[in-house]
Amino acid sequence: MAADRVFPDASLREATERKLRRFSKLRGKPVAAGEFWDIVAITAADEKQEFAYKQQLSEKMKRKELPLGVQYHVFVDPAGAKIGNGGSTLCALRCLEKLYGDKWNSFTILLIHSGGYSQRLPSASALGKIFTALPLGNPIYQMLELKLAMYIDFPSHMNPGILVTCADDIELYGIGEFEFIKFDKPGFTALAHPSSLSVGTTHGVFVLEPFNHLKYRDVEYTCCYRFLHKPSIEEMHQCNAVYKLGSFSSEYFAGGDTAYLKLDSEYVYTDSLFYMDHQSAKKLLAFYEEIGELNCEIDAYGDFLQALGPGATVEYTRNTSNVTKEESELVDVRQRIFHFLKGTPLNVVVLNNSKFYHLGTTEEYLFHFTSDNNIKSELGLQPVAFSIFPNITECSGKTSCIIQSIVDSRCFVAPGSVVEYSRLGPDVSIGENCIISGSHIMTKAVLSPCSFLCSISLKINGHLKYSTVAFGVQDNLKKNVKILSDLKSLQFFGICFLSCLDIWNLKVKEELFSGNKTQLSLWNARIFPVCSSLSDSVTTSLEMLSAIKNKSTFNLNSYELLSIEEMLAYKDVEDMITYREQIFLEISLNKKQSDL
Repeated sequence: MAADRVFPDASLREATERKLRRFSKLRGKPVAAGEFWDIVAITAADEKQEFAYKQQLSEKMKRKELPLGVQYHVFVDPAGAKIGNGGSTLCALRCLEKLYGDKWNSFTILLIHSGGYSQRLPSASALGKIFTALPLGNPIYQMLELKLAMYIDFPSHMNPGILVTCADDIELYGIGEFEFIKFDKPGFTALAHPSSLSVGTTHGVFVLEPFNHLKYRDVEYTCCYRFLHKPSIEEMHQCNAVYKLGSFSSEYFAGGDTAYLKLDSEYVYTDSLFYMDHQSAKKLLAFYEEIGELNCEIDAYGDFLQALGPGATVEYTRNTSNVTKEESELVDVRQRIFHFLKGTPLNVVVLNNSKFYHLGTTEEYLFHFTSDNNIKSELGLQPVAFSIFPNITECSGKTSCIIQSIVDSRCFVAPGSVVEYSRLGPDVSIGENCIISGSHIMTKAVLSPCSFLCSISLKINGHLKYSTVAFGVQDNLKKNVKILSDLKSLQFFGICFLSCLDIWNLKVKEELFSGNKTQLSLWNARIFPVCSSLSDSVTTSLEMLSAIKNKSTFNLNSYELLSIEEMLAYKDVEDMITYREQIFLEISLNKKQSDL
């Protein structure tokens, strides 16, 4: 959360505008050799996700929303155990080798990790985090286009190799008009951003070799002595990763991550994306070929970067405190990676005038789109983006945010809420801090503050069906318990989940959950009704929420019920894309008529 940033940065806005303009000129046009990426690859967790990504890439190519003459690929993780973004990186390297042989050693490649199920931002679960819509552009940008725009200068100043990034973050930076970020050194090269120590505890932190940071340039090139992954504040101090703002730097950083820091405050340099040259990529591929099969989660940042630099030690391989699931072979695999990469340099591009924004949770998503004037100014985000809706309301600096939607002028959308790819009628009232995605609401409806609503098209036994996910934006879908008697510790819309089951007349039994019966969570709870129409699906889920709010009974026993986990297995990507396309065409026609 970036609530403590107090000023938007004009230099970042200008730099961002230039990149967006340049990318806009390339959309739908063939790119010259060396002008853009040779390959853009997206990772997917399974075959369903792979299919969804390929479908959306195909649609983007048809609509000329992406540069042409580029190889766009989706690389799917092998079936079986989760392998993390580090494992996905290894799989992608193997796919590149199979597809291109020795040719790929001359390519510039962008690898975007988007293989998660987005349990912290479920509106992105069905079609993927990298296809998250932004209130920007015409047609609207999704995260993929924004990534390509923000990295527009990189390929022409990069030696052959791979740039690795994640699907749910945004890096903005300002440097001199005639300066460029170069990725031309052997080994790995990472970007570094000034951040508070509290931010450092949730990111990677660089222990940098001495460099002349007293000159406060926009960009500095140095080396990393050691990389710390999610360190404690005490560890940052012990490892000499902490810098102190002086009278000049406190002025220099105004508008950056440290804008809120006072004179003599402390800061660290945190990570975002990284580059590896072809030789380093071949090292990792050789490691993957040697082990044959991966059965544990490897982190591309924590497990690759911590092995780099002269100060790297093998101790981190035994630290599993940041691991969500500790497999028996994890420590052994980490140690083997360490010895494969040991001695490889980690170069760092220090971007003193930069910001790193994360969009991975419902809280971050709502804040950045409706309340954060910094990112709104720096990226040019709009309260109404390619939509029909005249009545934006504002309160205490918050606005609502409407993205590619058709909203009746009599509908009320409270400040702090986001509506995307939806149709809302005149008798709909949306409370504050809600997320509405892919929904159709034409009947009278009142959504309580902090409601989440996301409709998903399903193909079940050859028939098109619909289901709408509904819960509170602060509900923790990932939290799980091992036995039914512990369900009382789960909360749905701030209420004990057991009480909700009672209201819905659902019995507490193992069959209430899909998938792993020792990990019971809201994610795999079979509580969402399947309906024959999109509008019925939304209405039914709203009645579920209303029953909880009013503590009245709503019997779900008469419906076929699915968990979110099952919805993603049954999702009908083509129908969801068609629905969005219909909204797009109607908005386009409306805009043409209003221009006459």
